[in-house]
Amino acid sequence: MDRAGRRAWLGLALLALPTLLVGLDMNVLFLALPRLTADLGPSGTEQLWITDSYGFMTAGFVITMGTLGDRIGRRRLLLIGTAGFGAASVLAAFSTGATMLIAARLLLGLAAAALMPSTLALITSMFADGRQRGRAISIWATCNFTSAAVGPVLGGFLLQHFWWGSVFLVAAPVMLLVLVAGPLLLPEYRNPDRGRLDLVSAALSMGAVLPIVYGIKRLAVPEGGGPALPVVAIVVGAGVGALFVRRQLRLATPLLDLRLFRNPTFTAVLCALVLAGLVMAGTALLGTQFLQSVLDLSPSTAALWFAPMGLAVGLGTMLAPALGRRLTTSAAIAVGLAGSVLGCLLITQVGAGGGPLPLAVGVAVLALGTGPLFALGIGVVVGAVPAERAGSAASMSETSNFFGASLGMALLGAAGAGLYHQRMAGPVADATSAGLPTEAARPAGETLAGAVGAAPQLPDRAAADLLRAAHDAFTAGLQVAGVVGAVIFAGLAVWFLRVHRRSQRG
Repeated sequence: MDRAGRRAWLGLALLALPTLLVGLDMNVLFLALPRLTADLGPSGTEQLWITDSYGFMTAGFVITMGTLGDRIGRRRLLLIGTAGFGAASVLAAFSTGATMLIAARLLLGLAAAALMPSTLALITSMFADGRQRGRAISIWATCNFTSAAVGPVLGGFLLQHFWWGSVFLVAAPVMLLVLVAGPLLLPEYRNPDRGRLDLVSAALSMGAVLPIVYGIKRLAVPEGGGPALPVVAIVVGAGVGALFVRRQLRLATPLLDLRLFRNPTFTAVLCALVLAGLVMAGTALLGTQFLQSVLDLSPSTAALWFAPMGLAVGLGTMLAPALGRRLTTSAAIAVGLAGSVLGCLLITQVGAGGGPLPLAVGVAVLALGTGPLFALGIGVVVGAVPAERAGSAASMSETSNFFGASLGMALLGAAGAGLYHQRMAGPVADATSAGLPTEAARPAGETLAGAVGAAPQLPDRAAADLLRAAHDAFTAGLQVAGVVGAVIFAGLAVWFLRVHRRSQRG
């Protein structure tokens, strides 16, 4: 079997750049959120759309884009996605309102969906030797996870010296480099047995996801009109989801091959990727805001305190193969997830009056435990299908990861916002009676940033009481996220132990 040469490894280095930026773009936003919120003034629901629209677009279209790449060429799709990502980054950087920024984030997510399956599919065709391919995919995965550490640090540096739009603008020159060097270093590849592009299935998948998320957000952060519309949206989304599943089971070449879920380990890994992404992204969203808005740390300092999450994922990923040599894959993943339970329990002990160390330790332990899942799980997913479909299977793992991350920001973000809104009803009423203008009362009751902005309009004592209540209410949301994460990881650990025992008996 031919071994890859220098050009292939240079091509891998080039592919690492969009891989890193796609993950970084989701993580870098967390630190910028307080500043762009103060500048653009989005509502609570708009804040959630700004944070999670990117991931949902990526999750919804990544498998569709993989099929499109097979038809028109994987390098061509990569370059199209690169150009789109660069242009949307500029649009996001210079957004003048919440609606414009949400639109830019939607376009970024669509471009990212074109990039991710293209990078992995090109790697599988560039490296024919099995050992080299495994090493190349490992490097690709490391870049994916490293963005969790690089994103906050880079974001903190940029926010310390520039305006919030700089966290988006940094992607433009990198994407320009990929556009110039891509045709020189990357081969073109079209699958001769490519499947057809199923636009109906792609539309059904988005038609299922978006209404459900919209309904959840509206229920958690009410904006008038009662609960009827959100409930209808959730029901409609569930109905469209049922149609999507029915269509996939009937197609000879489905957009998403649901028959793969007959493999219990495959099913457990993909579900775990969704749920782990949910906990980690939701915790990151709430945790970075806690460090800045509750503990009043600068963006760069907050980034340094939160960097252990990304570094711990990288360390856990590197240690996972050694653990996998001593245990079965399912058992190794279960052991790691049990450690993540401990990290989540540490997060439940974070207090508004404490320092950043408890949160930093908690997220580091949580992330370290997910290493075996990410490192060994991709191998399980790719190994469940024939070699010629490995790229499609890996796209499914990416879909799970992005879907989980976006779902975490939507659900845990909405839960935190709903709890904040509920606990702030009394303090906001007291602040209003103490002189808080009516136009400032609603933002103070909806978001922590609103309370921070309203406090200067009150006498010193009333302002201190409002901020203390807001800090406690927000911290309670972070603690609830820790409880939810502990329950999820404990359940996943038990699931993988059962898969391990079943495989041992079989």
